[in-house]
Amino acid sequence: MTEDIQKARLIMTLRHHGIRDPRVLEAMEEIPRDLFVPDTFRDQAWADTALPISCGQTISQPYIVAYMTEQLEVEPTSRVLEIGTGSGYQAAILSKLARRVYTIERHRHLMEDARRKFEQLGLTNIETRIGDGYKGWPEAAPFDRIIVTAAAPKVPPALLDQLAEGGIMIIPVDSGPLYQNLVRIRRTADGFEREKLIPVRFVPMLPGIARRKGDDN
Repeated sequence: MTEDIQKARLIMTLRHHGIRDPRVLEAMEEIPRDLFVPDTFRDQAWADTALPISCGQTISQPYIVAYMTEQLEVEPTSRVLEIGTGSGYQAAILSKLARRVYTIERHRHLMEDARRKFEQLGLTNIETRIGDGYKGWPEAAPFDRIIVTAAAPKVPPALLDQLAEGGIMIIPVDSGPLYQNLVRIRRTADGFEREKLIPVRFVPMLPGIARRKGDDN
């Protein structure tokens, strides 16, 4: 089966499962997911499934990427903060929809690899940082949209502080020892409105910067 056929089948699958935003579907079709998966899983790049990447992390199932992106309601003028760069795939999708994407990763190796992919694809509206996602990116705040791609025990207060009035955050939040719910938060003039969306399964959101042999910090 050719890559074009695999890609077309994935887009059809996303439509079948309720993804309707044409901008999201176009971005999912345009960004080459095969560039973001390890060589050993390249033959599954366009399958609607999560795949392992390095540092014990995963590249999310395309449906979850599309669903979270659609629920984020990104506008062409949006400044988006992503917590958890991972492979870089979600940031690449967002870069096609937003004015600027700021993405934070705690694993240096993952971030360096993602930066190379952004450069290869000519995605010049992505700012990157190796850091603690719980702290966000205060110097660049406030953000119109915030997306978190790891599950937190509760919503980090720093991220709430960095969400602009009228802004939207999408974050997986623990709901018991084995369950997580995707939560959408809207900031209003009076506070925050929270809405549970769907059950999900993400790697845990950890504080600090990952230290590995060879890292220089």
